[in-house]
Amino acid sequence: MFLQAHLIMILSRKGSTTVPSVLIVDDDRDNLHLVGYVLEAMKLEYYGVSDSSSVLDLVLDKAPDLILLDIVMPHLSGFDVMRQLKSNLITKNIPVIAVTALISLYHEAEMEIAGFDDYICKPFILEELEAKIADYLNFSLIEAAA
Repeated sequence: MFLQAHLIMILSRKGSTTVPSVLIVDDDRDNLHLVGYVLEAMKLEYYGVSDSSSVLDLVLDKAPDLILLDIVMPHLSGFDVMRQLKSNLITKNIPVIAVTALISLYHEAEMEIAGFDDYICKPFILEELEAKIADYLNFSLIEAAA
């Protein structure tokens, strides 16, 4: 609840009436629904997709302010999707948080090299997910206003 009020306060302070949007990419429908509930509670617009091969087209169409991206998926892995996003001038600066069970030092280094802005480990704590989302959206809003 605090995060909702904080986000609304940041939005109104910046004079923006645009609700930030988040793209969730996960092949597990339960994870899509769970993260969707979190975003609904935060009063954010969101899109969910389980097919990683359609991410770039969806990002170009919807222009989300933040992407929550699973790493281990069929078709294209999260690393493959990141390569697509980072090689496109329109999408390369969108913040991307990896949502993954891969938490070894090797995987952390691999995520950093791939260009992920942050990561959250599955299973995640809902408050931690909310805090990361709010941090990245606030940062994006402040940058956009500057």
